[in-house]
Amino acid sequence: MRDTNPKAEARYYELLRQRSAAERLEMASALTNAARELALAGIRERSPNLTERQLRAKLAERLYGREVATRLFGGESGR
Repeated sequence: MRDTNPKAEARYYELLRQRSAAERLEMASALTNAARELALAGIRERSPNLTERQLRAKLAERLYGREVATRLFGGESGR
């Protein structure tokens, strides 16, 4: 299901194609960073007493799964 007008979507992609590869990469990086910050804010909201390391462990679990988070941080995600 899409809520974007097809003409607006076509224009968006037209403008995006006019950007250089470096500009598109920078845009993607900015979106990734924004998503990461939103995820961290949500974790902080639900678990305000976590240390910074525990917070990073929870984020790793959310992004990469429990197995990867455990390998990276041990049991610090607090499960």
